[in-house]
Amino acid sequence: MNAPAAPSRAVTVLVTRRVAPAAVAAFEAAMTGMIEAATRFPGHLGGQLVRPDAAGDSDEPLLYHVVFAFDNEANLAAWQASPERAHWLAQVAPHTIGEQEMRRVSGLDYWFAPAGSTTKAPPPKWKVATVTWLGIFPTVLLLFLTVAPLLADWPLVPRTMLITALVVILMTWVVAPRLTRWMAGWLHRPA
Repeated sequence: MNAPAAPSRAVTVLVTRRVAPAAVAAFEAAMTGMIEAATRFPGHLGGQLVRPDAAGDSDEPLLYHVVFAFDNEANLAAWQASPERAHWLAQVAPHTIGEQEMRRVSGLDYWFAPAGSTTKAPPPKWKVATVTWLGIFPTVLLLFLTVAPLLADWPLVPRTMLITALVVILMTWVVAPRLTRWMAGWLHRPA
């Protein structure tokens, strides 16, 4: 009897490119074309160009991020191997400086990808679960001790919405980045 196939997982690719200030308009036009081309591929879930915070007056390269999401690895691979993508990469290349950096992330894996990594595999799921719990437990406990008493008169649903929103915000921008940095040696140690 054959084992059932593992369920497919959505995958997001984060690409980082450096762009000279003089090439911004041409780069953005080429990236818009690439993102549009990706929409015609099976399993495409979305794509977005993330512009730098501010252009500034210097001649320093600007850091752009491009996000592509597909419903599974096979559809992402089909896009990455396509002549359409190759065409758009050729259009983008003259406007960038150095090599692109690519990182695949899915779900909580984003928190656990090493800084500056390219396509390294995330740590084992049990390690991700352990570190996630180590972050969520004290965060929830702290919020229950400090914020929850102030919301005691609120109805259950709004109170829960606020507490969970605070957990997500604190985990994403405060707790998880620090935990993954502190525990990087353990998280990414070979089995």
